[in-house]
Amino acid sequence: MALTQLCAPDAAPAQQVVGWRGAQAVTRAQFVAWVHAWCAAFRRVPGPVVALYFDDALECAAALYGAWHAGKTVVLPGDTQSASLEHLLAGVDACAGQLPGALQPLTEAGPQELAPLSLRDTHLVLFTSGSSGAPARIDKCLAQLDAEVQSLHALFGQRFAAGSVPGVLATVSHQHIYGLLFRLLWPLAAGLPTAALALSYPEEVLGQLAERPAGLLVSSPAFLARLPAHLDWARARGSLQAVFSSGGPLPAAASEQAWQLLAQSPTEVFGSSETGGIAWRRRAEHGDGWNLLPGIDCRVNAEGVLEVRSPHLPDAHAWWETSDRAQVDAGGQGFTLLGRADRIVKIAEKRVSLTAMEQALQASDWVQTARAVVLERVAGVATERIGMVVALSDAGWRQLQSQGRRAMQVALRALVAAHVERVALPRHWRYVESLPVNAQGKSTQQQLAQLFRPVLPGLVWLQRDAEQAGARWQVDADLLVFDGHFPDAPLVPGVAQLHWVEWTGRQAFAMPACFVRAEVLKFQAPILPGAVVEVALQWSAQKSALQFVLSSAAGTHASGRLIWSA
Repeated sequence: MALTQLCAPDAAPAQQVVGWRGAQAVTRAQFVAWVHAWCAAFRRVPGPVVALYFDDALECAAALYGAWHAGKTVVLPGDTQSASLEHLLAGVDACAGQLPGALQPLTEAGPQELAPLSLRDTHLVLFTSGSSGAPARIDKCLAQLDAEVQSLHALFGQRFAAGSVPGVLATVSHQHIYGLLFRLLWPLAAGLPTAALALSYPEEVLGQLAERPAGLLVSSPAFLARLPAHLDWARARGSLQAVFSSGGPLPAAASEQAWQLLAQSPTEVFGSSETGGIAWRRRAEHGDGWNLLPGIDCRVNAEGVLEVRSPHLPDAHAWWETSDRAQVDAGGQGFTLLGRADRIVKIAEKRVSLTAMEQALQASDWVQTARAVVLERVAGVATERIGMVVALSDAGWRQLQSQGRRAMQVALRALVAAHVERVALPRHWRYVESLPVNAQGKSTQQQLAQLFRPVLPGLVWLQRDAEQAGARWQVDADLLVFDGHFPDAPLVPGVAQLHWVEWTGRQAFAMPACFVRAEVLKFQAPILPGAVVEVALQWSAQKSALQFVLSSAAGTHASGRLIWSA
């Protein structure tokens, strides 16, 4: 079914199930009624642009079609973070869903006239994930989305006989292009019922499969790479007909494990928010090679970078340069990826390849993966700095534990030194079990930069001896501990105050390793952003006890005693 005809009266039977909310089926008649109610609401908006954000995919689809039939351009923000919405909302005329000042559907307005949508005059605005910089705006017309839906169904739809797929489960958001296509637009057009809410954990997937078999699982590399082998996946092997993965390359080991656990070799889809889908593969059948989707042409330019020509692009006849190096197969029907094209930045007037640094680290047995991020200038620093987030392997964690952070940093900097001048070497390092990812399974630059926000106050020593110490904390307003404590009245949580006391005490005294308990704790006044706090410490080696008092011009903030043992 074409996306233009989705709400046509004779498009499909009224009682056809289009999705599920928990145990409740949603019929096509109910869905179309929602579209009419949303269309009535959006027709009362005088401006041409509306923004939608819904956790519920079925509600989002109804609002999307209601807005389109009302003649609106629809903006889908990737998240509801204040930084993301600050500029976006200034350019829209109304919002719906979990956005400020959200409209409600007008169920009392009755049926609306829903003419077939125009492929060229129906528009959608999406945003890139932000994995390689700030999220960028992407304008698409319905012709691009429809072409991709038809392509997906032509290639993969033959696996699913009409009415044979009980449901589509997803672990990704429909607010981005992959989830929008695979868990919302394609299922609606193909008659594949879709679950309204995304799942976050493997246990939730198994729980859903226990209640109702699902033919398709639409997921991400980050999710599939974390499937716990100890769970009972026999139910999944009995019901899943296909597993899709996109947003980045799925590691070969994760693909193999998914095949063993789910009895499906994940179908990986390669593309981007700008280009839509480009190619696909199943490692069990195709190895590292990628096969072009129907209607796509590819070539490699003089720099070895992949270029594509596609009906999913604004100009179906123009070549689009991707950000990936590739080798095209002899027949021109596929390619092998050779890595990302260098991300070049300037640090202290020196050209630096972030990709080269990441690859140098990932060659080490200590490193699973590494991502470089350019940190913003701060007071007293005249140029940008590079921070490196490193997901360590088991061997890397053992090395860090035995040698310490300083030795690890020296060793990793040495690996990078051959690829960058000394002035541009990473100055800030964060070691993690896995990279932070968003709902699409991607690590955004914003998420990575958050790891480098300070968590400790500025420290100035006033006096130190064997048993007593005095210091001053400068509690800057941008400290990470203020996030969520509380949005309208930020303060330093009590647990953070105790952590700061320990951190300060360990710099002054030889304290044992193991914390035992806290005694006589009193939190008398909150520590607010911008505070300058006097810290008085008294250490008893005999009792392994650290007495502390925190005070400022506002009075005493906290006091107590912390006990350790060897």
